[in-house]
Amino acid sequence: MSPLPLLPVTTVGSWPRPPELLRAQRLKQTGRLSAEAFERQADVAVLEVVRLQEKAGVDIVTDGEQRRDNFYSFVAEKLAGTQLMTLLEMLDIVEDKASFERVLQTLDVPAYSMRNPTCVGRLERRQPLAVDELRFLQRHTDKPVKIPLPGPYLLTRAMFVQEVTRQVYPTKEDLAEDVVRILRDELPSWSPRGWTSSSLTNRC
Repeated sequence: MSPLPLLPVTTVGSWPRPPELLRAQRLKQTGRLSAEAFERQADVAVLEVVRLQEKAGVDIVTDGEQRRDNFYSFVAEKLAGTQLMTLLEMLDIVEDKASFERVLQTLDVPAYSMRNPTCVGRLERRQPLAVDELRFLQRHTDKPVKIPLPGPYLLTRAMFVQEVTRQVYPTKEDLAEDVVRILRDELPSWSPRGWTSSSLTNRC
């Protein structure tokens, strides 16, 4: 593998998803498309993202987060103790509805279209968060790769919804302890091939 330049070219990680993949994701979420069929479509989208990056001369490539519905809510599929809730559903359970409604009014998308991974039980990994993304990417490029993971601050802030989470985790700090543990457990399963200081991006 060629050494990286002093200032390597990369991207933050996320690329636009093609309309057919967005449709497939909606079908999977409603049970009308199998996970296997969705993954086959996602594979095609990832390969196109890789091709475009290599053609452009990007030094550290990503999979474009093509398999994720958004940067952090994808963890709900991987973690026991989480439930995807739309912001509209969250409005029904939060105590300070007036403040939450003011937040919703600032959004440029409908509240029913945004889904949040809400902690409703004790967190445990059902499966690795991003190992499959990493392995697939490594099989299809010789360049160093980068797989973004949401950081502990973002996950804790997003998942702690006091009205349901405090039954298991009384405080955000209690939840953060398990979030950090899960992220630490994830990293040893990542292969060193193509490893650089940018292989893992911890975004907050």
